[in-house]
Amino acid sequence: MAKPSDELNRNMNESSALDFIRVILSHTSHPGNIGATARAMKTMGLNALHLVNPKHFPHEEATARAANAVNVLQRAIICDSLDKALNNTVFSAAITARSRELSHEVFDARQGAKELLRYANQQQPVALLFGRENSGLTSEEVSKCQIIIQIPANPEYPSLNLANAVQIMTYELRMELTEKSTQKDDNDKLASFNDVEAFYAHLEKLMSASEFLDPEKPKLLMQRIRRLFARTRLEKEELQILRGILSALGKRW
Repeated sequence: MAKPSDELNRNMNESSALDFIRVILSHTSHPGNIGATARAMKTMGLNALHLVNPKHFPHEEATARAANAVNVLQRAIICDSLDKALNNTVFSAAITARSRELSHEVFDARQGAKELLRYANQQQPVALLFGRENSGLTSEEVSKCQIIIQIPANPEYPSLNLANAVQIMTYELRMELTEKSTQKDDNDKLASFNDVEAFYAHLEKLMSASEFLDPEKPKLLMQRIRRLFARTRLEKEELQILRGILSALGKRW
């Protein structure tokens, strides 16, 4: 039988990891879905909700659907861009059922929860990104994440209500913590979203200056590059090396 102190430490560790997991809703149309999302989050112990350009918020329907999770709504951060919602995160997952022409690495809900908790357990901020109710996430939004998570569903009708999708993912995160199957890896100190985006901008600028990239006809080059580096999970020191290389090369243009 576990000692009371063991149980307390386990609960504290679970809360600490979940505190570093951010749920982001992009361009939500129905305020009721925001309230239901807050309820789903609180049920599983998450509290960091970010809203990117919600159509209606604050709203009485959101408050009503949140039930006893109104405090999650009250702490919700409203952002005017996805970049601001992802600010300082080191790892993010796009929740989408759609197949993509240039897809990031794809995980199911359970595997994706393990990936997110690898870094949340180190107290590094991570994010789950959910899209519009009617059309989901855009390709540009997905490109700002490192992985895609797909929730297994009936292939003939893979449609999930937004709040239901949030509930499934937060449940998987909770279960992964409860089973204590996630191992800490203190060597994985990932570069932040902000630094990675600055690297992409630096790289694109140099590619244009060297005429490797035609800014008028970029096609899918930058999307392919984002996919390439998303698979590597760039660490801080690795990114510093790459930026140093770009700076040295940049002296030629």
